[in-house]
This record gives sequence, structure tokens and C-alpha cells, in this order.
Amino acid sequence: MLFNSYPFILLFLPAVLAGYFWLGKRGNLAPVIWLALASLTFYAVGSWQFVALLLLSIAFNYGIGHLLIVAKLGPSQRRAALALGVTGDLVVLGIFKYAGFVTENINVLAGTHFAVHILLPVGISFYTFTQIAFLVDAYRGQVAAYALPHYALFVTYFPHLIAGPILHHKDMIPQFERNETKLPDARLILCGVIIFAIGLFKKTCLADGIQPLVTLAFEARSPSFDQAWLGALAYTFQLYFDFSGYSDMAIGISLMFGIFLPVNFNSPYKATSIVDFWRRWHMTLSQFLRDYLYIPLGGNRRGRVLRYVNLMITMLLGGLWHGAAWTFVVWGALHGAYLCVNHAFNALVPNIPTAFAIPGRIAGTVLTFLAVVVAWVFFRAASVESALRVLHAMFDPSNIVFGREETAALVLVALYAGLVWLVPNTQTIMGYDHGGRRVGEAFLAGRMRPLVLYGASLALAFGILGIQSHSEFIYFRF
Repeated sequence: MLFNSYPFILLFLPAVLAGYFWLGKRGNLAPVIWLALASLTFYAVGSWQFVALLLLSIAFNYGIGHLLIVAKLGPSQRRAALALGVTGDLVVLGIFKYAGFVTENINVLAGTHFAVHILLPVGISFYTFTQIAFLVDAYRGQVAAYALPHYALFVTYFPHLIAGPILHHKDMIPQFERNETKLPDARLILCGVIIFAIGLFKKTCLADGIQPLVTLAFEARSPSFDQAWLGALAYTFQLYFDFSGYSDMAIGISLMFGIFLPVNFNSPYKATSIVDFWRRWHMTLSQFLRDYLYIPLGGNRRGRVLRYVNLMITMLLGGLWHGAAWTFVVWGALHGAYLCVNHAFNALVPNIPTAFAIPGRIAGTVLTFLAVVVAWVFFRAASVESALRVLHAMFDPSNIVFGREETAALVLVALYAGLVWLVPNTQTIMGYDHGGRRVGEAFLAGRMRPLVLYGASLALAFGILGIQSHSEFIYFRF
């Protein structure tokens, strides 16, 4: 089921909210079970064949977690239990996500013709990573014993299940346990609706609106210089508003239930360096890769060279997490190389003179954005060869068309650039503070209240009118 669909907005969400708060007046556990069942229903609509896999994954990880938290195991037994849990998760992920990719490469190397066709379960990367973090923390002794309904809701919670953010048990399960979240809060519901409206507008009007321009670069056999740049920039902004829209909608929906989701998107194209970019783009994935891969590999504790090696390994695996294709491997390798260069530069020039601070930030923002656009070409292209064809056109200014279509595209791309760099993001407008559990305090009490309410009403109206029959979020396929 899609957030940007009429059945979800007009039927599913109102019904789940009504049932949740009705049961909330009668106890603490019933609304948790209701929300978990609603989340499974949300998942089953369109992905019913993978519900059993999701339930098995929850049972398996909860069982391993129970062993690590409650059972009196010795050190070697605890290590074995963790290894069993993590290996089991990775084997399932590997079979469903990477078996076809591995087979294709074996066929190329060995000249064989094996064929593997396995459907990719929606959301498997997100719920697998969420549960691996739970097992690792359980092994470290950082997890309390949670009831099964709360754990099941933590994994299946429908605002995040399909496309993130990657949740952390320490943040979410205590919220599910609180009695206060079972009662309707008018302020949180209003703020949730406003944030959802902004996200819906971003998705249906902005992301879907610029999508046709992407074909200028990626569907043409030999795009010109201007077509390649316009198509690459169009995809850069389409992905931005698609992911930003989903992140807003997830936060808004969750707020209606009184639950604060972590911020996953913070104006990444305003980043002044690639390190800054990864603190703003897919923030929960960056935190997961840092805490459960980069630091266990050694992080920056074993010298500069190994630090760069660890960065490259982390980003290569981060690229593969997004998809089983060489284009994602190249995308991850590019970002790994960018990060290494950025850290090397910081080591060589630890302090920039004050006179160059502002020009330096502007230059850093432009350079970071261009590097990100180049990497997105691999992220979007159907193959490495296709990506290289687009990049070749982007760096060949001798071939320019610039007709009426390209002129109109340039105007639209410039408008999107203005929105990205000149307009504050949703959490700034709404004063969303995930850690402090605060939202909307300034605008509800200030003069901006009518303006924000009128703007949100328009955004909701345009967002609903802009709904297309089937427009998935780009991150669904990861």
C-alpha cells in the first residue's frame, strides 16, 4: 500500500487511528497489538506472499534476542548465538537480494547459463538491518527484555516498514510502551497532518512532476551535453523530493499516533562537504553503517590508511545494500573515494583562514553537489555502460541542442534548485525535535500559525489532486 494513494489516506489511516485510540482508552497492550496487526495488513496489501517470511524473521530474531537477554549463557555460547542470528539474517537477505546478481556474474566468468529468478521482498533490507542492530546490542548487554507484541510492532511499524527510516529499539520500543501515546493528542495530530501534507505535496507534485525530464539523459541513445545535464539534474531533484516527501509523510503519520520517528533527511544538497552530505542524507542508514560496520571494522583507531580502507569497505557495502548491481557498487565506491579525499583534505588543511570561510563554504557546497550528481548517474542508470554514456555527454560541450524542450526543462530545473537551496526544510518550519519530543510549539503560539495552516491546506489539496494511479517511492525497491 502506498502513502500517496486514496485507499490509504481515506480508509486505512483513519480506520487505524480510530481503532488505536478507541483501544487506548481500555488498556496499554491492545492498541499495540492492533497497530502491529494493522502494520501487517499494510504490508500484505501488495506483498501478501512475503508476510510469512516477515513473521518468521521476527520470530527468529526475537528468539535469538531472548537467548542473549534472558538466558544464562556463557561467553562462547553468547558469541555463537549472535553469530547464528546475524548469519541467519544475512543468509536470508543474500538469497533473496543477491542470488541473482551472483549467478549472473558466475555465468559471465564461467560461460554458464544458470538462471535465478527470485522476487525481492519489499522492505527486507530495512527490517533485516533493524533486527541485526537489535541482536548486536542484545549481545553487548544494551537491551532490556521486551514483550513480543512491542518487538513485533517495532519491526513492522508501517510508517517505516517499506522504506525506512531504520529504527533503533532504544528509541522506539519505550515510546510504544508509554500509556500517553495511546491517547489522542490534538497538537500532535495537527502537526502530523501538516507534515504529512507537505510530504505528500513533495511526492505527488514535485518528485513526480519532474520525473519526465529524467528521460532526457537516461532514455536517449546519445544525449547531447545539455540534455545529459538536464536529465541528470532532474533525477537529482526527483530523488531528493521523493525521499524527502516519504520521510516527511512517515514522520507525519507516526506523529498522529503520538510516536516520534527519527529525522532521516536534512537538506542534504546544502551540505558543504561530502562528510556533511552523509550526515544529512539517509541519516539512519549512515548511523547504522557507522555503528555496526565502520566502527567494528576499526574505524579511525588503527591509523590513517586503515581508516580509508574501512571507509571504502563501508561505502561499497552501503552501495550494495541499495541494490544488487554493479551500478550501485560503483556509486558506493565513488562515495567512499569522496569521503577519503574529504578526510585527507581536512587532515592537510585543518583550519581555513577566516577571510576564506564564506567563499570556502560556497565552493564546498557547489563541489559537493556536483560530485553527488555524478554519482547519482550510476545510481539511476540501468547499467554501467549507460551511466558512462551519460557522463561522456555531460563532459562533451561540443554537442549542444538546446531547443524549446531543453529551454523549458532548464526553467523547471532552476525552479527546483531554488526550492532546494532557498526554502527551509520541514523540520525547521515545524520545529520538529525528535530527541526532545517537541514539535510545532513556535508556530502554534506565533503569528505564523494562520499562514502555515493555509499553506498546509493548499499543500494537502494539491498533493491529493496530484495522486497518480501508481507512483511508488524510489526507495521501495531497496
